[in-house]
Amino acid sequence: MFDKNGQWIHLETFEDFDNGLSALIDLWSSGATNSIKESALAHFKEDLEGAVLNWADNRAKSKKYASIGKELAEFEEALK
Repeated sequence: MFDKNGQWIHLETFEDFDNGLSALIDLWSSGATNSIKESALAHFKEDLEGAVLNWADNRAKSKKYASIGKELAEFEEALK
């Protein structure tokens, strides 16, 4: 997610994404500004898209990242 200086830390591993999704949900529940929330969501989605493309040829990893994508979609639906 974001470091102490407000810079985005790119997510790379499945564990990063799993923990990152939890952190994103926590961020949304916090008092953070909408700008920070929207930025975190956009960065998360961008990193996830890159990971999905990176692992497209690996069926097992592709399924793991697809499950994160499904959870993210459910989270976005709940925001509406």
